[in-house]
Amino acid sequence: MEEGVGTPPQALFDAMDAYIGERAAKGTFLDGGGLYGTEDAVNFVVRDGSVTRVDGPYAEAKEVVGGWAIMEYPTVEDAVADQETFAQLHADHWPEVTVISTMRQISTGPDAPGE
Repeated sequence: MEEGVGTPPQALFDAMDAYIGERAAKGTFLDGGGLYGTEDAVNFVVRDGSVTRVDGPYAEAKEVVGGWAIMEYPTVEDAVADQETFAQLHADHWPEVTVISTMRQISTGPDAPGE
């Protein structure tokens, strides 16, 4: 999501509540939440064996992670289809912003997804 675009409209909050409620009832939604902007963020950068702390805000930040969810689906195809539904909620209820909705699989061990 773009940094500093303001608070999402109430219609999106309402749609997200329904979306999450339906998936929680089915056991698909396991955990999730929203995130604040980068103004209070703290990064730890590991480079060449040293750790450096970098505090926000980050002037170069154009996009930020606005939230996260842990979902469980029977197939990757089901996950992809529902991710599109999630993205469409944002298109329908907050069309004036650019939102990138990324889906990634959670690693449960050293094997690559699908192995």
